[in-house]
Amino acid sequence: MDYSILLTRLGKNLRQRRLHRGLTQAQLASMAALTRQKIIAIEKGDASVAVGAYARAIAALGCDLAIVQAAMPTLDEIQGVFD
Repeated sequence: MDYSILLTRLGKNLRQRRLHRGLTQAQLASMAALTRQKIIAIEKGDASVAVGAYARAIAALGCDLAIVQAAMPTLDEIQGVFD
């Protein structure tokens, strides 16, 4: 799997969590001791952002990061998708 897909997913997930908590980008930036521009880059899945910045945003949201092996869906799981 291409790493850029993972960063995009992570950024989207962090944005959803921020919005769910009712926070603006500026508020999250303040909580994570980052700039608003850095939060914007994180939410876009920018590969140039240091992993430490991602970690600070995750921690500020009160979340944890779990690494799980990617798995392809089985034929039974996608049955009906193409019906």
